[in-house]
Order: sequence, then structure tokens, then C-alpha cells
Amino acid sequence: MTRPTKIGAAAAVAQLEGWAPVAEKDAISKTFKFADFNAAFGFMTRVALMADKLDHHPEWFNVYDRVEVVLTTHDADGVSELDVKMAKFMDQVA
Repeated sequence: MTRPTKIGAAAAVAQLEGWAPVAEKDAISKTFKFADFNAAFGFMTRVALMADKLDHHPEWFNVYDRVEVVLTTHDADGVSELDVKMAKFMDQVA
């Protein structure tokens, strides 16, 4: 499978709502807040299934009703269209 080329965080956040560039690296981030742990875990499960299909896995951290996500394409050494696709999916299922 051909991997996407790097577009950079600025180009990605221009296409997304509520996502922000990460200061330390070429990545984008967003914090999702849910009603409770069950809703947060359900979100993570749906995203995990899509991540496997895309072979593109997020960096994330979960505490109770909050899921903090960082997206970057490691083999592109930065943000790619694959990250935009994953971010849009996350926004849709959240």
C-alpha cells in the first residue's frame, strides 16, 4: 500500500474543526469529552476498528470520560492526508 505524503499540521487543521497543531512535532491533536467511561470506550473501539482497516493507529490517552488524541503519520515523518481522514472519522463517530 502506498503511504500518503506529508502535508503538515497547518494544512490539516485548516480542513478540520477543533483540531490543533502539536508544538513539539508535526502532529495534530484534539480532546474528546464524553458522558462517561462507557461512551469514551465505545468511541475508542469504533476508532480502533477503523485504524486497523487503514493501518493507521492513533496515539491516545484515556481517563474516564476524556480521550486525548494525537495523529501523525510516522512513516511520512509528519501529518498526512491519512491523519485528516482519521480525524474526520473520529469527529463523525464522536
